[in-house]
Amino acid sequence: MTSEPVDHQHTAARVDELLSRMTPAEKAGQLTQYFYFKLPAGAQPDAALGIDPDAQPRAVEEALARGEAGSLLFVTDPAEINRLQRLAVEGNRLGIPALFGFDVIHGLRTIFPVPIAMAASWDPEIIERGQAVAAREARAVGIHWAFAPMVDVARDPRWGRIVEGAGEDPVLGAAVAAAQVRGFQSPGGIIAGPKHFGGYGAALGGRDYDEVHLSDEELWNVYFPPFQAAVEAGAGNVMTAYMDLNGVPASASHWLFTQVLRDTWGFDGFVVSDANAVRNLVTHGFAPDLTEAGARAVTAGVDMEMAMTDPAYAHLPDAVRDGTVPEEVLDQRVRRVLEAKARQGLLDDPYVDEERAREVLADPAHREAAREAARRSAVLLRNEGDLLPLDAGTLTSIAVLGPLADSRRDTIGPWVFDYDLDETVTVLDGIRAAAGDRVRVDYAQGVPVVSRTFPSLFDMFGGNTPSDPEGFDPEAELARAVEVAAAADVAVVVAGEWQNMIGEAASRSSIELPGRQLELIRAVVATGTPTVLLVMNGRPLDLRWPAEHVPAILDIWYPGSQGGAAVADLLFGTVSPAGKLPFTWPRTVGQIPMIYSHTRSHEPENQARRYWDEASTPLFPFGHGLSYGRFTYTDLTVDQPGVDLDGTVTVTAEVTNTGDREAADVVQLYLHQRHGTASRPVRELKGFQRVVVAPGESRRVTFTVGPQQRRYWHTYARDWALDPSTFDVWVGGDCTADLHGSFEVVAKS
Repeated sequence: MTSEPVDHQHTAARVDELLSRMTPAEKAGQLTQYFYFKLPAGAQPDAALGIDPDAQPRAVEEALARGEAGSLLFVTDPAEINRLQRLAVEGNRLGIPALFGFDVIHGLRTIFPVPIAMAASWDPEIIERGQAVAAREARAVGIHWAFAPMVDVARDPRWGRIVEGAGEDPVLGAAVAAAQVRGFQSPGGIIAGPKHFGGYGAALGGRDYDEVHLSDEELWNVYFPPFQAAVEAGAGNVMTAYMDLNGVPASASHWLFTQVLRDTWGFDGFVVSDANAVRNLVTHGFAPDLTEAGARAVTAGVDMEMAMTDPAYAHLPDAVRDGTVPEEVLDQRVRRVLEAKARQGLLDDPYVDEERAREVLADPAHREAAREAARRSAVLLRNEGDLLPLDAGTLTSIAVLGPLADSRRDTIGPWVFDYDLDETVTVLDGIRAAAGDRVRVDYAQGVPVVSRTFPSLFDMFGGNTPSDPEGFDPEAELARAVEVAAAADVAVVVAGEWQNMIGEAASRSSIELPGRQLELIRAVVATGTPTVLLVMNGRPLDLRWPAEHVPAILDIWYPGSQGGAAVADLLFGTVSPAGKLPFTWPRTVGQIPMIYSHTRSHEPENQARRYWDEASTPLFPFGHGLSYGRFTYTDLTVDQPGVDLDGTVTVTAEVTNTGDREAADVVQLYLHQRHGTASRPVRELKGFQRVVVAPGESRRVTFTVGPQQRRYWHTYARDWALDPSTFDVWVGGDCTADLHGSFEVVAKS
């Protein structure tokens, strides 16, 4: 948001004056946002997008020149933004500039770890800092608005967009959402746009865009809290979701956007549809034509339509004339958009300083922030025999293996478009730089890259599809990788999913390691060389064999521009891993969905035996993450044995680092209500703190548990409930923590 104080009274008067002079057609134009695509030569967009790569940008410029576009997206060059802004200002008889938006998901030029990785840091401070850097770069080039954060809770890792969110838990998700909003909207920043409201992450079978069926209990207790937290943090925008929610398209839900978002939570920003989501009301079989689609969306509370071509909102003047949409509704929607432009300072200064943009994008402090974020995001899943950290002083040779180890494009991950691959540090680059001249570092790709059965819609932008070197011989390369591993003191294998296998339109029916990567891991382990597996991913993958046979496994996610440097810092012990899993890691796809916060249900003693062929327990539990320190948790106390329904207890515990090096730990508090008017989950995260503990040091950690932590949405009461009950609390390093206490909550006499 603009760093200057906003004179709300002056802004309102100015907006009212503009509004009073606008025709219905001009109002509809302000509510229309167009993609502006300039694709690489020969690009072939997905036919379902309906884009003519030659005609589409020309049509958008014509709309700007007629004053019929209020916003554009997908432009990042400051000179181009200024050119298009002049078309908008000169084409609008009232001189109203356009609002420029972009998918600033995890960085613009400086790429941070993907959002699921940032959530794995369990560190709101580093998350806020990362999005502040992203906002600074975006605003410098002329972008005013991020289509982020994505705050959808994801409990089915087959869903590709799990990579954009914070995982399965509403409390962690809410903390991450609020931190991102604060970062984006820091002084001199941009508008945050949490998405996709609501329930988008619960698509049937994890299939992107498929329908969602969620009870009110799940919506209010699980899926809504991150959105509410984002609104309370001051988010200026909210984006709709594509799919049907309980039989009604989310993008036409008056309940979602008026009753919940505005009436219940007090949201005062503007709502935008996802791409073509208003047009798709016709596709859903909900609206008979585009005029009706636009009328239904705008009256439901969707202020702006994001469209690629032929927007439904272009028909709003017809809907006003025939009485389907009252003009005061149209005015209210336009007022919100104009207020957003005023807050960003666009009505006074719509252009961007192109020289300053170059300076901001080159700021080395941004790269250091990205490196620190990647350090804090990595999760040490396994470290048998303390193989990690590696001792560079005793090693003479390291084998680095796998196609992902030296892939710049995959290192930065999906959902980035304005990156600079020349400055991206791969894992191989990072290890070579850290190992120095004394340690020989040999690299072998080992196995071929893997292509999707159905191409990614992002392949049209170029550089997103992996390929093998010319003349690549898979069998000879695998043999060479084994030879390199056998000759090394330690082998580092990088395996996971290529970046175009995760994200939007990237759902999977399997979570197996693609291609022959597991074969490579098995062959390397068979050499007897101590092996470290680095997992590059945005979802849990089937690691059952590595989890038994590979001594050290470090989840590095897609770590961003400085990812390789951060990974080397972790491997060689410059810093200790401190990340924690933001989701439950299943053993196999057949266990999905698997969440830690399930109810006890029938025969809880057999919870681990629900399947007859394999344990129905996770491979790694929610909150899991090891360290180079050694943490113990003791002396849990609850400050009072009982409180009434409005009361609050304070829970404290001591965390001690019994190891020989300083390290950070994320201490987690879990709560269980033993009985009440509904069955409650066996455990729910209710608090967490990241603490740095010196060797031999003990730190006291304090949490509060009050009505806000104990209340829940009750299915039958259709309201929030607080029950008298006995409550169990646990404190520890993951959801299986065994340090326990309890307290009573009694009804008021």
